[in-house]
Amino acid sequence: MSYPVIETARLILRVPEAADLDDWCAMTADEATMRFIGGTTGRSGTWRQLCAMRGAWAIRGYAMFSVIDKASGAWIGRIGPWEPEDWPGKEVGWGVSPRFAGRGLAHEAAVAAIDYVFDALGWDEVIHVIDPANTRSIALAQRLGSTNRGPTRLPEPFHEAVVDAWGQSAADWRARRAR
Repeated sequence: MSYPVIETARLILRVPEAADLDDWCAMTADEATMRFIGGTTGRSGTWRQLCAMRGAWAIRGYAMFSVIDKASGAWIGRIGPWEPEDWPGKEVGWGVSPRFAGRGLAHEAAVAAIDYVFDALGWDEVIHVIDPANTRSIALAQRLGSTNRGPTRLPEPFHEAVVDAWGQSAADWRARRAR
């Protein structure tokens, strides 16, 4: 099976690989990073996350990309389409290693991922599921042009999480990108 590879000015977005595990583990062990995206996870749990992402590529034909720094080859995080069973919509989500936070890399990767879901996958809308206390993710969603569509509910085991669905249509995205 052939998988997409997307390049931006500073990044490569590709399917997750086993070689990503150590850096993925470092991200999922960081309490501040994981506070709003499921909590910290040990190595075996992180392995299952990586396998779920890779498996979703095989089953659905899309999932989050591993984001790689072009200059160094370092794994930055995972960003892209995500729609597990019973999810509240077609999401482009993100999680970035703390050592790469604050450099605009999540924005750059999210723009590429949103272009991909609208242009290659043909989605009509995209959401971002965000805890109302996650001000950094809210700022990124706003920078991407998404608006708060209100509270939504995640499936188990995350069903008790308080989250909002931020989102926008493909038409709105394209109109903003054309400016």
